[in-house]
Amino acid sequence: MEAGAVDVMCKPGSAYSVGEMTEQLVERLRAARWARIRTPGGAGQAAVVPAVARPRLSISQTTHKIIAIGASTGGTEAIREVLERFPAGAPGTVIVQHMPAYFTATFANRLNELCAIEVREAQDGDSVIPGLALLAPGNFHMLLRRSGARYYVEVRDGPPVCRQRPSVDVLFKSAARFAGANVVGAILTGMGADGAEGMVQMRQAGAYTIAQDERTSVVYGMPKRAVELGGACVEMPLNRIGDALLTAAVSAE
Repeated sequence: MEAGAVDVMCKPGSAYSVGEMTEQLVERLRAARWARIRTPGGAGQAAVVPAVARPRLSISQTTHKIIAIGASTGGTEAIREVLERFPAGAPGTVIVQHMPAYFTATFANRLNELCAIEVREAQDGDSVIPGLALLAPGNFHMLLRRSGARYYVEVRDGPPVCRQRPSVDVLFKSAARFAGANVVGAILTGMGADGAEGMVQMRQAGAYTIAQDERTSVVYGMPKRAVELGGACVEMPLNRIGDALLTAAVSAE
């Protein structure tokens, strides 16, 4: 995918039936048709911007702040670019990337090697704490929950939402309900509309929300729909989103 592959799929089998795969294949072919391929050094690569001073974060500052991120087509590299901006004490982060089962653990391990924060595939009941990013496992929904002052995730089965499992909408709507103004959200590149309604609910609950702009999106579908519905407070290029999430989390204190 770093070399320009648009997406990845499993063969039919234990994880997906032939019927389910047919629907997914059609959707991914449509996404590939419109994708802006961002190969290293290629014309689609986002412009490099000078480094800027990042907010100084401490554990006490970020304990009750949550960052929620959703992405689909092109999202693996977009998420990497965002998380590489996070310092070790960044707010607890929850992520949904549309990706098949078995691939998410490998993806999380790769991010963990590249980033200052810890990144791992989520397990049911995991606490959302500073310095940790939890990635929804493929073929399972992930929801944000709260018990007293503790945020944690619920990983569960269920029907696809927006034809996706995991679904960004499922995560975002739970974040709106249980975190409200304590969550900062970003919807990144991807085909379709998953996450747009959830982002509207987050914004209505007082969250600060960001949509990736068209120029830097591999597929400008999910962010576009979030903007159209009024779910995004701001739209910006990918190379600014990581710092913007951190700044919003600190300024919301």
